Formats: sequence, structure tokens, C-alpha cells
Amino acid sequence: MKHSIQTFLRRSTLAFRCLAIAAVVSIATISSAQPTLFGFNDSTSAQQRQMETQFDTLIDRAEMDRWLREFSSQAHHVGSPKSKENAEAIAALLRSWNYDVEIAEYEVLFPEPLTRELELVAPTRFTASLMEDPIDGDASTSNTDNLLPSYNAFSTDGEVEAELVFVNYGTPADYELLERYGVSVAGKIAISKYGGSWRGIKPKLAGEMGAIGTLIYSDPADDGYGPGDVYPEGPYKNDSGVQRGSVMDMPTYPGDVLTPGVGATGDVNRLSREEAPTITQIPVLPISYRDALPLLEAMGGAVVPKEWRGGLPITYHLGPGPARVRLKLEFDWKMVTAYNVIARLEGTSMPDQWIIRGNHHDGWNHGAADPLSGIVAMLAEAKAVSRLAESGYPPARTIIYAAWDAEEPGLIGSTEWAEHHAAELQEHAVAYLNTDGNGRGFVNVGGSHVLERFFNEIMSDVEDPQTGVSVQQRRRANLRINGGSEKIRNEAKNRSDLRISPLGSGSDYTPFLQHLGIASANMGFGGHSGGGSYHTMYDTYEHYSKWIDPGLIYGRTLAQFAGRATLRLANAPRLPFDFQGFTDNVSGYIEEIETLADDMREKTATDNLDIDSGVYGLVLDPTKTFGPPIPKPAVPHFNFAPLKNALARLEDSAAAYQNLAMTGAAASANQNYLLYTSERELIREEGLTGRPWYKHHIYAPGFYTGYGVKTIPGVREAIEQRQYNQVAGQIDIAAEVLTNLAVRLDELVER
Repeated sequence: MKHSIQTFLRRSTLAFRCLAIAAVVSIATISSAQPTLFGFNDSTSAQQRQMETQFDTLIDRAEMDRWLREFSSQAHHVGSPKSKENAEAIAALLRSWNYDVEIAEYEVLFPEPLTRELELVAPTRFTASLMEDPIDGDASTSNTDNLLPSYNAFSTDGEVEAELVFVNYGTPADYELLERYGVSVAGKIAISKYGGSWRGIKPKLAGEMGAIGTLIYSDPADDGYGPGDVYPEGPYKNDSGVQRGSVMDMPTYPGDVLTPGVGATGDVNRLSREEAPTITQIPVLPISYRDALPLLEAMGGAVVPKEWRGGLPITYHLGPGPARVRLKLEFDWKMVTAYNVIARLEGTSMPDQWIIRGNHHDGWNHGAADPLSGIVAMLAEAKAVSRLAESGYPPARTIIYAAWDAEEPGLIGSTEWAEHHAAELQEHAVAYLNTDGNGRGFVNVGGSHVLERFFNEIMSDVEDPQTGVSVQQRRRANLRINGGSEKIRNEAKNRSDLRISPLGSGSDYTPFLQHLGIASANMGFGGHSGGGSYHTMYDTYEHYSKWIDPGLIYGRTLAQFAGRATLRLANAPRLPFDFQGFTDNVSGYIEEIETLADDMREKTATDNLDIDSGVYGLVLDPTKTFGPPIPKPAVPHFNFAPLKNALARLEDSAAAYQNLAMTGAAASANQNYLLYTSERELIREEGLTGRPWYKHHIYAPGFYTGYGVKTIPGVREAIEQRQYNQVAGQIDIAAEVLTNLAVRLDELVER
């Protein structure tokens, strides 16, 4: 049932008052055996833990469930009536909890589909339905008001007809293998599986290879009946499910495609649509595996290599043809208003230092898992923080809660706000903390490595609701058993801190970390939730509450986890930035890059020798079209000494700062400023080569991976892409940013 905002607020306020009464009960004494929190002294650490004990009592799962049901009752993409209604409801809740709230509006380009047609025209005929089936027992799947059909936002318009070529996941390595089969996508339509890389890379790379269109489908081996039962019998994708999503070229820049680098306010200069480089150059459409089956079944050519085979009951072929398809797409390229909710709770003693906590509120459909499971946890956290402030625990630093709009089509709401307020943020922002969706299972944290020790303390203090051990213990156990490499498994046994993952892209931390140099983190739980609903019509309250996190058990845990991160950063007398964890991770990245170069050099030399000597030709079947690789230029030796020397200096500076930090002395206002602006030392104004919007030289999304991170990206990608003449210069840049950080730490120690 749809409730008015007033009814919604009345119920929430009543629950708030009841919790306020409960919060006055005595707080359990904190054990003296607990270690002092990093950034606090013994006294302030004990007070912080007392506050967190009270904070936990204020998280109400029943209230979170009501919010989740209400916010997901209709489709709520950017520009929809429900998206605006949700933004206003979130703002009203935050105002009722005594936050200073504004709704920041931005005018952005958002295409919606007018025409979607896909036909197999030869050797047989078939018309794709491009429809998702409603599910008995899931009423939301029959509520299609304002529901966007399945499409890829920022595909270009077009009508094309051509033979199909199967390109596996459409990665650079897949095209190298196709080349060995003598198969080209030039003038063809590529059909790709979801996975392997971010969806936007698939039409980008296909277009670079000469394709005139792209189809993307979810293969059931990856995201259907292969991993488990399909919805409604299980959580996985049924045969009509389609993953929507943006194909904007976000590795070039995210945000509004017409206003790169500046906030999309009403009076800003805009590119024309023809000038926008992040709109795809060829049309692209996502389809279900039900619609993909007749197309793939009609294909001929060589049988795909074993590792490319999917889960459909056919023999997969590469093509080209004889399957020939016609694809027609037309979009309404309209301007819409994105509504960002920005709520501020002023700090008492350090109000000019800001902790920013965000989660987007727009979805592709009903969006229960993505993003609303994260929003309701953030709202529970925000309400509890406000209640603590009323009961005598106001934050020392200012806390800003942000509910972003237009994340799904390309991180638009957060990017426009960050670009619009760039100077203020670089001056005042201590850290940005992000959540998105949430599920059951293991804690996952990605972020700036200066926060690695900080998050390990939080992991050790939050209880896993399914096992009763800390979420750190449970994550460590998972890595010991299921870690993907011997190194990961050994570190889970022996390294005191669990590593947090470096961040690529894919959510709203991107503009803060990689454009502005603000230390950032992304948090959530998962691993036991199954899949299948992502960006489909089936991301509903019914699906989420049955399969993903029944009772919001882990929703409460996420609120506890993220709330501790927010509160500890807001209150720490000395900001808990640890640079030894940073140097340890960077050392590993340098070793990885050296190994990459050595392995490429050895493999290239061996392959070229085997090609030139005819060895490849002797082992291949002469009746097949599969041939040897094309010889590649030899890989030179690179001088990594500048990078290693800079790291060695930084290691010394990090150790000296650690000795200072462990004394327990509070930091001065100037020292805290030097700490939280230290991440800015890792960015350069001119940005990465070919994509200057991305300015961070330690973390960036890969140019051909999209979401996937590339660490020390300038050096790594120059080697991977065999742009050898750029490697030395990129090594010098990376060495320079590490040296700049060492100088900053030396200044901190001297003060």
C-alpha cells in the first residue's frame, strides 16, 4: 500500500520516540581489556565504545523494513515521479531528526527508450519479445507503472542489420583469440555475455573493432540455472530476466555526459549530444537468455573454445552468420532533474572538517536490493546518530548524509555535486563513506589503504549475526578457505590486518576518491545471497525479503558497521589514518607490475620464437581456421628504481609518523588538516593520460575493465597496452606522488 509522506513520518516519529525512551537505560561497562581505538586515548576510546553500545540499541529492523517496502513500491529511476517522491520522503525524515537538509537539483541528460526492435532475419525468422514475465506471488512484478523496459542507457540511436559474431565476454583477450580464428566483427553485430568486464566496455571495444552493433545477454551458466534455482523457486535469473544498465563510457569520465568537470546547474555551458564522447558509438541492447537462444542456435562457423561455452542447450559457434539480425533503437534524449538529498549535522569542536556518508536512492526498477537495502541502513544510522546527539553525544566533526540520485545511469548525482562543490570538498572533506546494496554473508570493504587499519578495528568490534563471531573472524575464515590464491590464504592466516580492496569504479565514491583525492571507502555484506535480481524487474521487496536478507538481519549489521565508521571518524582526536598499511599495499602493487612486465617479456619472446619457427603451426589442426597468434613487439626492460626509491622513502616517513600516532596524543587542528588532505598528494591536476578527469595515480578504474581497479594505473596500463614509450614517464609520475606523500608525513612528524 502506498502511504503519504505525512503518514510515513508519523509512524517513523512514533518509533523514534519509543527508541528514545529505551536509550536511557544504563550502558554496559566497557571491558578494560579492549584495546584503545586508533586515534583515541584510553579515556576517549572508552567513551566512544559506550556511545557505540547505545548506538546499537537505536537500530530498528522493523522500521528499516517499512522504509524498504515503501520506497520500493514503485519503479524509481531518475526523472520518475517516484524518484522525486522518495527524495522528498528521505529529506522529510532527516529534517524530523534535526538535520539541516537541502535537496540539490541538477539538470542532466537521461535517454529513455522509444523503440526497441530485434529480429533474426536469416536463416530463419524470430522476433525477440524483449519482455520480462510477471511472477505469481510477487505483486511488484505486475506493478509496471513507470517501469523502464530493458535497455542500455547511453547507447546511441540506430538501425543496423548484419551477421552475428559471438565474442564471449567481449574483452581485449577475447578479441585476440577471435583474431586467431580469422574472425572479425568489422561490419557485424557482436553478441556478448554479461561478465568478464563492465557492460560499457563491450560496445566500446566492439565499436573500436569495427562492429556496427552489440547485443549483451546473461548466460544461464553465469547468472541463471547454472549457479542455482531461478526465481521464484530460487534467487537466480529466470529465462526472461534482463540486466539493464548504463553503457556510458565511465572510464573516460562519469556524471552528466554534457558537463564533464563541472556541476550540471541550470546556467552551465553544455556540450552538444554529438560532442559528448561518453555516449556509445554503436547501438547496444541487453536481452534475456530466452531471447538469445534462437540467435545463438542459428549461428555457424567454428565451435567456440571450451572456456567460452555457456549453459544453453546448444553448441556455441563463433559465426559470422549465418545468423543475421536487425536491431533498431531510438531514444528520447531528454533533460531530467536529479534530486540529491544533502543532510548536515554540525560538529561541535571541529565543524569545518566533514565526514560524508552516502548511498544512492535511484534504481532501474523497484530497486529493493540496489540501492534501497543500502539506503535504509544509512537512514537507520542517521537517525541513531541524531538520537545520540540529543542524548549528549554530538559529533565533534560535521557529518553530512547524502542520498544521491541518478547513480544508475552513470554516477551522475554524486559526480555533479562533487564537481559543483569541488573547492569546498577539497578544503573540508575528511573522508567519503559509501554503501550501495547489501546482502547476507561476509563483510566487504574497499577503500583508500590509509583506512585499512581503521576498518580492521571496526571489523573486530561488529558481530556477525549468523555465527556470533566478529565479522572480521568470519571474513578471515572465508579467505583462509576460499581465497583465490595461496598468497591470499596465507595472509588470512598470518597478516594481522585483513587487506581492504582498492577501489575501481561502479558507485558514488568515484568522484570523491579519484577526481578530488578524498580518502574513501565502500562497505557492504554479501556472498550468501544468491543473485539474479540485479537490474532486472525482479529486484523487488518480495524477492529481497525472501532471498537476499530476510528480516534485514544484515541490514542492521551494515548500519552498525557503517555507523561506527562514521562516528569514529567524526570523533577521533587524531584522525585514524595509517600509512604503513598503505605502503605495504603499494609495495605489493609495484611487485605485481614488475612481475607483469617480466611475464609479458618472457611470454612474448617465447611466443614469437614459436611462431617464427613454425612450432605453432605443427600443433594446430590444419583443417581448422584456428591459427597461431600474431607476433608482438618485444617487451623492453623498465627501470623501476625511481618508484622503489620513492616507496622506500615513504616507508621511512610512514614508520616515523606511526611512532608519533601511537603515543596517543591528540592532533592539533593543523595536524588533522594535514592528515585528511594527505590523499590529495596522490592526485595530479592533469590526470591520467587520455582521461584527465581521473586524477588519482594509485587507484583508477581500468580503461578496458570499467569497474575493475587498476592500481598505479599509469604504469600498469602503459605496460598492459604495450605503450612502452610511456612507461618511464608514468614511473616518474607515480614516484613523484609517493614522494609528495612522504614530504607530507615528514611535515606531520615535525609539527
